[in-house]
Amino acid sequence: MPPPPPTLTLGGLPAGPLSSKLNPPLSQARQVLRQAVVRRMAEAGGVKLLLVRAPAGFGKTTAMVQAREQLAASGVATAWLTLERTDNDVPRFLACLQQAVAQIVGRTSLPGAQPGAGLGGPATPLVDALARHGAPFALFLDDFELITEPAVLGLVREIIDHLPRRGQLVLGSRSLPELGLGRLRMAGQLLEIDTELLRFSRDETRQFLALRWPGDGSGAPGDLAAQVDPLHAKTEGWVAALWLASMALDSVMARQGSVAGFIAQFSGSNRAVADFLAEDVLARQTPEVRDFLLRTSILRQFNAPLCQALTPRSDAARILAQLDAANLFITPISTPVSAPGAGSAPPEREWRYHSLFADFLRAQLAREQPDALARLHLAASGWYESQGRPVPAIDHAIEGGDAPHAVHLLAGQAMDFLQQGRMRLLARWFAALQNVEGGDALADQPMLQVVSLWASNLTRGPWAAMEQLQQSGCATSADAAVRAHVNALQPMLLAMMDRVEDAADLGREALARVPTGQPFADSVLCNVMAHVMGVLGEREQAQRLLDAARRGQQGDGFNRMYTESVEGLLDLQQGRLRQATARFRLALGMAAVPSATLNTAPWQPTHGNAWAGVLYAGVVYEAHQLAQAEHLLNVYLPLARDVGLPDHMILSHVMVARIAFDRGDIDAALQFVTELEHLGHHRQLPRVVASARLERARVLMLQGQAEAAALALDRADDAAVWQRVARHQFSAHDVEDMPIGRLRWQVLFGDPAAAARAAAAAAAQAQAAQRQRRALKLQLLQALALQRAGSPADLDAALQLTGRLLQVAQAEGYVRLLLDEGPAVGTLLRRTQAALHAAPGERVDPLVDDCLQRLIALAGDEPLPDEPAAAAEPAAPGAPLDEPLTRKEIRVLQLLAEGYSNSVMAEKLFVSDSTVRTHLRNINLKLGARSRTQAVAIARKLGVMT
Repeated sequence: MPPPPPTLTLGGLPAGPLSSKLNPPLSQARQVLRQAVVRRMAEAGGVKLLLVRAPAGFGKTTAMVQAREQLAASGVATAWLTLERTDNDVPRFLACLQQAVAQIVGRTSLPGAQPGAGLGGPATPLVDALARHGAPFALFLDDFELITEPAVLGLVREIIDHLPRRGQLVLGSRSLPELGLGRLRMAGQLLEIDTELLRFSRDETRQFLALRWPGDGSGAPGDLAAQVDPLHAKTEGWVAALWLASMALDSVMARQGSVAGFIAQFSGSNRAVADFLAEDVLARQTPEVRDFLLRTSILRQFNAPLCQALTPRSDAARILAQLDAANLFITPISTPVSAPGAGSAPPEREWRYHSLFADFLRAQLAREQPDALARLHLAASGWYESQGRPVPAIDHAIEGGDAPHAVHLLAGQAMDFLQQGRMRLLARWFAALQNVEGGDALADQPMLQVVSLWASNLTRGPWAAMEQLQQSGCATSADAAVRAHVNALQPMLLAMMDRVEDAADLGREALARVPTGQPFADSVLCNVMAHVMGVLGEREQAQRLLDAARRGQQGDGFNRMYTESVEGLLDLQQGRLRQATARFRLALGMAAVPSATLNTAPWQPTHGNAWAGVLYAGVVYEAHQLAQAEHLLNVYLPLARDVGLPDHMILSHVMVARIAFDRGDIDAALQFVTELEHLGHHRQLPRVVASARLERARVLMLQGQAEAAALALDRADDAAVWQRVARHQFSAHDVEDMPIGRLRWQVLFGDPAAAARAAAAAAAQAQAAQRQRRALKLQLLQALALQRAGSPADLDAALQLTGRLLQVAQAEGYVRLLLDEGPAVGTLLRRTQAALHAAPGERVDPLVDDCLQRLIALAGDEPLPDEPAAAAEPAAPGAPLDEPLTRKEIRVLQLLAEGYSNSVMAEKLFVSDSTVRTHLRNINLKLGARSRTQAVAIARKLGVMT
């Protein structure tokens, strides 16, 4: 950091106060480094003006200080001036600025510059001194929003106009200064650092907490480390709010309160935040603007006409323009512009308040004008209704306490929302109406009761919906339309409760009553029964039902999603991975979204796509796009868990566990498995419990723990569950069930010849049932068993079988189906590659070869077991090493054998990644090993580890 500038004396001004104005705030050791913002400012190039603009508390000054330090460290001359309201006096401003410029040009005074000289032209000594300065420099002026005097602003414009090529002016301001920014922007001479850039990212929020509580290495005490994301979402990256929350958290943790509970309740009405906003923001506003802020705070987003409806005595457009220019916690929302020649005016620009600011304003409104709340909500509802926007119209009618009008609006839109799959939106409205009217709001609305049942089923789960159905009386309704929906709803509830046999019986009776005159209900019934028939193995009947479902789906997005998802499952069973992927993507409304943009695509989990979301995550996982699969599961796993779909719960939890295992985080993998087991017990779903135990056994197998894995398999072997699974074709068990689990154990630890025979028989049975994906898994296990058997004939058979598997893997894009079987697959693939390239006169298919190379790269770089090691294998267990392993190295070996990654081992051992790599190098040298797997095997033979 550069040394502070010398204390300067200026005629007519005391040295102490001026010295404080010329010195920037000191950097603090426990301060988040704003690397992205500072880099953007430091790399501004030939830009003349850098404008750092944001509301109070967004860290403008901190970012400017850090940018100044970086520029000074790189040899750029810098000067700092913190402005005050008194600097609107031209002589005073000139005097202060003269001293700041003197720091840049290296002199304590400037010839000919007099504090009262007034404004001159370009030849003004101050401007001339900067213009003649040959080296690069940056002049920082903070709190520039306080400067309103036109003459002072004119002087700053003149300085900007005559800055030399390597000179920059950096302004920090809460509002937009009157400096002719449009002209600078057009000339490419302006760089704007706005609120969005200054917001803390999640990583910066995490760093802030780590600096605030550095003691335990996790970055936060207690359960705060797990609450980073909720706190970041609450504060929207507003630095001041984070700081205020952290101070309040000190008190929470001192009394051993709940950190999660505090963060859940943290809002703009929190005392510290409210005091800050009241003193620093609201008190500065005129009565007109203050009233406008309070009255419009009930809006989630707003435009000028809507605000005018709530503030009829004000000029809403003018005030919004003022708020936007002042950057008063108001964020513009991008809106589409009408196409040229469309014949209609472009939509009004819309904004929203920062969430904490809006919370604060609403709390103030409730205190100051409690009687106005309902009137304002109803005025907003009426405006939205007049604009044909039913969602906010219904929201505000409910919040305004007018339940009858909300029901009236909802009755005209509910079926459309149902067909769109907007189940969570509907469920929220129905819950709110029940609270407002004590449960009687829907008493004379039978169709709304039906829609409520659909929404409840697909948000709270089938058990809650079944109870609601029994209490509602809809099952015995005299209304034919209501009975049509119940006709479809009952089989769906049974299927979702894992009672597919009961669903099949009831559904066949229900199909006899189709068509009912209710296209949505009939289409759902056909989709439900198609899924049930697919599970029962009646694939042709399932296809016919899907065709019937499609015939009534005009404008029915929910059923289109359902149909494509069910057909995708049928494709997946038959090994058509690429076709299934296309269907699941279409079901999510993502057909036009390339996979490269997956992480930035606009997800809509509330629009009825959760059912397809887990299935699409499955095919993304299969393609080894693990980061994208994890992103999908972050969205859809909680929804699948809440609804309670057994297959979706199993598939999603197993996937997240395997993703964690793949990156070496065994503890996280086992945690996800345990959560799945708990869910199964809680929901009384034995199939879910057994599946969790089966996956735990698989983790133990891949860790080489044969005895523990066998015990886990015994615990998972619920005869009633697996006999039922064997009769059906559940999506969660296409390639994972008890026979495959037992076979996997035999392949790894038992009799490989017997395992190969059993796998071949099971694969033939799967092919006869047209379950090609299952057959592929079984053929892979057969090849692995033959490889372990080890005879030349067995190895040759294994390589031929693997060659055929690779053709299918290349054609359909299978990856995890192979890699999930562990390191032995890598050995098998490398042997296959060697055999293919060694065959005389044989031309290797380039597509298959490319697929093989990719799979080998993903499987890791373990050498073939028959390659010579760097040193001879030990002659007998227990033989002494030339240089014994240390206790820490033995611990590293144990963690390595369990499958942990370098980074996770570093966390467990409280050392750096480089230290772990050093331990591994030493272990390989001492054991004469060439790979991680070989090191573990040699250590076990030596008896160094069990």
